[in-house]
Amino acid sequence: MYMILRIGPFVAAEYNFGGVPVWLHYIPGTVFRTDNEPFKYYMQKFTTLIVNLMKKEKLFASQGGPIILAQVENEYGYYEKDYGEGGKRYAMWAARMAVSQNIGVPWIMCQQFDAPDTVISTCNSFYCDQFTPNSPNKPKIWTENWPGWFKTFGARDPHRPPEDIAFSVARFFQKGGSVHNYYMYHGGTNFGRTAGGPFITTSYDYEAPIDEYGLPRNPKWGHLKELHKAIKLCEHALLNSEPINLSLGPSQEADIYTDSSGACAAFLANTDDKNDKTVEFRNMSYHLPAWSVSILPDCKNVVFNTAKVSSQTSTVEMVPEKLQPSVASADKDLKALKWEVFKEKAGIWGEADFVKNELVDHINTTKDTSDYLWYTTSINVSEDEEFLKKGSHPVLLIESKGHALHAFVNQEMQGTASGNGTHLPFKFKKPISLKAGRNEIALLSMTVGLQNAGSFYEFVGAGLTSVKIEGFKTGTVDLSKYSWTYKIGLQGEHLAIYKQDGSNGVNWVSTSEPPKKQPLTWYKAVVDPPPGDEPIGLDMLEMGKGLAWLNGEEIGRYWPRKSSPHLECVQECDYRGKFFPDKCLTGCGQPTQRWYHIPRSWFKPSGNVLVIFEETNNGDPTKIRFSRRKTSGACSHIAEDYPSVEHISQKKDENGNNKKKATVHLKCPQNSHISAVKFASFGTPTGTCGSYSIGDCHDPNSTSVVEKVCLSENECAIELTEENFDKSLCPGTTKKLVVEVACS
Repeated sequence: MYMILRIGPFVAAEYNFGGVPVWLHYIPGTVFRTDNEPFKYYMQKFTTLIVNLMKKEKLFASQGGPIILAQVENEYGYYEKDYGEGGKRYAMWAARMAVSQNIGVPWIMCQQFDAPDTVISTCNSFYCDQFTPNSPNKPKIWTENWPGWFKTFGARDPHRPPEDIAFSVARFFQKGGSVHNYYMYHGGTNFGRTAGGPFITTSYDYEAPIDEYGLPRNPKWGHLKELHKAIKLCEHALLNSEPINLSLGPSQEADIYTDSSGACAAFLANTDDKNDKTVEFRNMSYHLPAWSVSILPDCKNVVFNTAKVSSQTSTVEMVPEKLQPSVASADKDLKALKWEVFKEKAGIWGEADFVKNELVDHINTTKDTSDYLWYTTSINVSEDEEFLKKGSHPVLLIESKGHALHAFVNQEMQGTASGNGTHLPFKFKKPISLKAGRNEIALLSMTVGLQNAGSFYEFVGAGLTSVKIEGFKTGTVDLSKYSWTYKIGLQGEHLAIYKQDGSNGVNWVSTSEPPKKQPLTWYKAVVDPPPGDEPIGLDMLEMGKGLAWLNGEEIGRYWPRKSSPHLECVQECDYRGKFFPDKCLTGCGQPTQRWYHIPRSWFKPSGNVLVIFEETNNGDPTKIRFSRRKTSGACSHIAEDYPSVEHISQKKDENGNNKKKATVHLKCPQNSHISAVKFASFGTPTGTCGSYSIGDCHDPNSTSVVEKVCLSENECAIELTEENFDKSLCPGTTKKLVVEVACS
């Protein structure tokens, strides 16, 4: 496997601070990503370090290794003008610095519209077929094809259909593309506090062809696999000729590659985003669905169409497992899960870090050593205040640059407020209870990941900007210039009580019934791993917001924040037409993220320590579950007119056309088999996986045919032949076979 090494050091990637260490912002005089000496010094130092590590291991292609390209910077062209002349000088310096490393393979700069001749400018987008490098001497490279999109806490779930991704890739190679790379092919997880945004979820699955748990996401994975097989069949013609473009209609065209040996490959495209078309090409007729590309490796036979998905759809579910106490097997059924509990103080713990007569910026204070910063002050209330006599409540008013806040008065939680992924600032307005005499106001400000991109992004702040209380007889009291006492982080964080060595630093209280709906509480339990070998997610649906660890490894931020139920979501994605992140959204009224990936390698055979810090008064730790991510079934469908990439190698008929045998393929995970046929119909069935129904035309023998071939098998294939099905059904209708099976 070849590798593109993206050194950066700025990478964006929805990663905290774009991958640049936060401490660099506090080196005096530093400005990121411009002609700035401190930044350039550390950037060159880092780049040289990484290059030397690669050279030492002989990993560059020039040394016989797999690295064929290296990248410096990332998508700087979007922001260069915002830095004025310093931006242009920086971009040229970055290119010179990279090339001077003498790695023996080309350097690339994605979205760098003025890249010098010494580096290759590349494209990042949902579509790059119309991209042109900034020099005719440079190859056309697509460094990031986005197969999905990232998620933010409290937002809906974005999806990009496999038909559209395949369309974009086929169009890229149709239009002379050289190198194509998915961002990402394998989804990931932002463990710990590494997610940026702010508000990017711990899951960085990106709806990639392989999900963050390592399972293929079908049909996306299978459809793209077939696509690349088809493109591979065109390889010789693509590499040895220039395309000839031929118009086939107002939104239809062919690009034909023919070399001197006679090899011929063609791409037939229909870019109409609503209407199917039938076109004539080389005296033959071809049906092109809307927004699709057909691939003809021999300029005659269609082996793949981007809109016709014949790969199976996998049914994946999260199977809940109750947390099991880690005890001797003989006692396991008799012993309930034991919890240990530690309650954080609402306010300053230990010695205060500092006192100021103003509200400070959160990020400049914590320097990202913690998500948490306590702002505390006090106010004296006279006994003759009207709200005390009438039993009414004054109102606490807070304004913040972001990202979230929990408010406490006299150790009692008053409420929570936060921004979101599109608007960081927020306001808090709640009636509060004050008593005569001294009242303590403790405000826990929180970050949810730092900025990861944008011009001068390192200067974007967070934290409180105004604190007032209205309802006094003298009017509104402005606390903003009061004396504020500050404390960075939590006591449990400071003592690292999620690790074995730090756990003894506080007084844990043991109980079989942990307190519920209690804010600022640490929970600890010793548990066994879930059975089996499937990937594991931690189900936090019934918790509020906080952090989680297993055996000292930080699982990450959890926040099963729900999206608004009043927003618009879709039942089914329409792949036709240009994709954008808000085009196909689901999950209205549902948590953006419910499950949090825990690698199996983090578990020990027994004695696993699970630690949870719950910030809010919404958490019920007894409802926490491990869930096994399991492929429990599969669906597949194919129509009589579907092409197959396998057909090109089959024997041809007397006219030189391939003898097509449309075939449904089904496969269960390793070490499992097809245990039941839940649905089967040859004819005109309708619906989607999990909700199929028989159409007007149906062969009643469909189920028995499929059961005969597939039951008890790990995988099977059913051909649409006369021997298997009644082809005389519904004359003149294009029939299809739809199958749904269970795996166990």
